Amino acid sequence: MLKSCSTVGYPAERFFPTTLSHLIATNSAHLIIPFLPIRERLKEKLEEFFGCEYELCIEFTGLISWCRGASIGWHSDDNRPYLKQRDFADGEPTTVTPLAGDVIMYTADSRNIHCVDEITDGERLTLTLWFSRDACHNEDVKLVSLLSQCSPRNSNDLLSSCLPLPASSNMYWFSPDQATYQESGFDIRLARMHVLGYDLYCPQDRSCFSDISDLLTEPVQLAKGDELFNRDFDNILHMLQVVQFYCWKVCKLHTCKGKMESRKVVPLSQSQLERVHALTSYFVKDEGLAEIVFGYARGNGNGKHYFDWAEFSAAITEWENYTCKLCEEMVSSMPHWRTQQAIYRLPL
Repeated sequence: MLKSCSTVGYPAERFFPTTLSHLIATNSAHLIIPFLPIRERLKEKLEEFFGCEYELCIEFTGLISWCRGASIGWHSDDNRPYLKQRDFADGEPTTVTPLAGDVIMYTADSRNIHCVDEITDGERLTLTLWFSRDACHNEDVKLVSLLSQCSPRNSNDLLSSCLPLPASSNMYWFSPDQATYQESGFDIRLARMHVLGYDLYCPQDRSCFSDISDLLTEPVQLAKGDELFNRDFDNILHMLQVVQFYCWKVCKLHTCKGKMESRKVVPLSQSQLERVHALTSYFVKDEGLAEIVFGYARGNGNGKHYFDWAEFSAAITEWENYTCKLCEEMVSSMPHWRTQQAIYRLPL
């Protein structure tokens, strides 16, 4: 989910963060649901370990991609307000090398000055939570308010109510030297797909748009090699979510793929290929940098995965089913969340 929704905006190089508020703002509020059991379990463990049971509230939840070359210096987090206090120190720290699924918990004071070493390979994905004893800083109150304004009121036509809405285009633009928007770097949405071997085709004529970036908010189609998947996605963020879901679930899709209509995949014409290449050149100005940042080269072993159009088609159906399931859970939970002013998992 982070890979399909992340934006630039954290004040450090090669960070791609997403917050729960951002998920709500981009019409992806339902994607909060998978994080609820994780948040609750971590809160329980933290309260148990530090002996402050029932005293803590979650102040901030962030999903952060630390790409190759990213690091952050020594600091001590004061969670009121965020990152207010920063301490710098010399000397060698105690080193923790986390593995996937590991959790590190510590107090946000001078006893736990900490840093993240430079990421030398691949991409480090973290779920970061800050906790507070002060209920005035309870993140859930704000989230419930946002959800109340934008969540569907019922479960009818859920799929159309949760198609993602991209944020401002400059929020997705990554430039390592802080150059002016689109002078150098890449759009992280298209770059993530491109390094995996996918490209984007826009049926709309770019001359109709004063800003070519607006093309990415219009219906788009997926290209791979010299073939085109003849099906519209609502926008590039919608396409990226499906691509990432396919990459995540490909090993489980062998058993559920069905027959795919032959008209779904068609050869790209020469003019269409030229348009695909032109869009890639415009939105991925530095392909080499994208490969370095995201940790693999286009077509090389680390980024290449087994691909089958029929299974990709099945992934779309599976993604829609998964999305509807999350939306149904969110809709049924909203009355309880509003009453308690807290977001939590309800038994099904």
